[in-house]
Amino acid sequence: MKVVLQRVSSASVEVDGAVVGSIEGAGLLALVGITHADGQREVAKLAEKTLNQRIFAGEKSAADIGAPLLVVSQFTLYADMKKGRRPSWSQAAPGAVSEPIYEAYVQALRDAGAQVETGVFGADMQVSLVNDGPVTLLLDSEDLL
Repeated sequence: MKVVLQRVSSASVEVDGAVVGSIEGAGLLALVGITHADGQREVAKLAEKTLNQRIFAGEKSAADIGAPLLVVSQFTLYADMKKGRRPSWSQAAPGAVSEPIYEAYVQALRDAGAQVETGVFGADMQVSLVNDGPVTLLLDSEDLL
């Protein structure tokens, strides 16, 4: 499981021209990719890491300041571009496998008390953000477990 975590001052996601999720003020945009071996262990660890990275002013975390999150599924985080000019998506788990894991990640964040907005899983989405800093981090379960 991979999460690209961006500290933002605002972020939103649209599907078919309609805003389906947005956050204002200091918050986090989490782009989430899931591979075949991911499960509850990865969900728990990455949700904890997402909420507790001290990347806000005063070395505070999202949990410390009650920062909202916008969570968007992004299978392209598992693109393999080693050969040729066409990415391979073989490392990305198919929707039937990855959607429940994505939903579990969102629920783990909510269970920890976070305000979470989301995109629409599997939809063609337009994501807008104002990256604050800029701060962009990559959380990878392979590095954390």
